[in-house]
Amino acid sequence: MQPFYDAKPGAAFQVELFYLLSRYRQQQELLQRKLFAQHVVTDYILEKSKVFAYLNLEDSELLIYEKLYGLLSEGVPHPELVIYLQAPTEVLMRRIHGRKRPEEARLSEEYLAEVNRAYNHYFFHYKETPLLVVNTTDVDFVKNDEDLDDLMRQIRSMGKGTQYYAKSR
Repeated sequence: MQPFYDAKPGAAFQVELFYLLSRYRQQQELLQRKLFAQHVVTDYILEKSKVFAYLNLEDSELLIYEKLYGLLSEGVPHPELVIYLQAPTEVLMRRIHGRKRPEEARLSEEYLAEVNRAYNHYFFHYKETPLLVVNTTDVDFVKNDEDLDDLMRQIRSMGKGTQYYAKSR
């Protein structure tokens, strides 16, 4: 990962392929577990990898990535629900700095803003499965049980299409 953060030539391609193949392997393992479990929760969807690939890869690398992605994505299960945790770039930057991960210390606000815009664009057009968009600016699902309970109520009542989480008070 460090070569990616240091902008070494070819590092982005290596990182994107690593994540694509890792996510694919995890999805294949989920297919096996799905036989025994009612619900599986993951913190990503395979398509998320494409968002980063389009931001980080050169055109020639993207061509190879797209071919591999196309082959792998055919065998990946589709989620029953996708939850998009959304926040303004400033909030994301503050949270990233709060994690104090050395590899993220040099992450620029400009790059993060670009990633945030790409995610917003992707999920604005997302139609594959039900989608719950949650603006996390003023909620804390880790420290506030009421926020988490409220979110769980909305998840349980999800229907089709896109819904937006609104904190009830």
